[in-house]
Amino acid sequence: MSLFVSIGLLLIRLVIGVSFAAHGSQKLFGWFGGHGLKATGDSFDSMGMKPGYTMALLAGLAEFGGGLLFALGLLTPVAGILIAVTMLVAIIKVHGPSGFWATQGGYEYNLMLLVVGIGVAFTGAGLFSLDAVIF
Repeated sequence: MSLFVSIGLLLIRLVIGVSFAAHGSQKLFGWFGGHGLKATGDSFDSMGMKPGYTMALLAGLAEFGGGLLFALGLLTPVAGILIAVTMLVAIIKVHGPSGFWATQGGYEYNLMLLVVGIGVAFTGAGLFSLDAVIF
């Protein structure tokens, strides 16, 4: 893999991974203006994702853990799939009914993140990753 491809993958992994980890920390810990697990669970319940607390915990863990793994380039295929599955659920349960465009609350942005997760899972993390060091 070329140096430039690895730098590109590193940039993608860091921005997407850290953003996902921060988003997950909102659900799990209430950090960065988040509401924490109980309130997020109540919100999930109201959207029909039951049991809300358990679903919020799973979503938070997938986002936080998957984001950290993605950023580090560790177990990258697993991290990419965690990101993709989280976004698939967001599309189906939240954004899908609003159509495609994010400006109308649609799934446009979620789809892009889903594809990035799958694309990096298939491509690999690049030279600047823990996967490259360990495996």
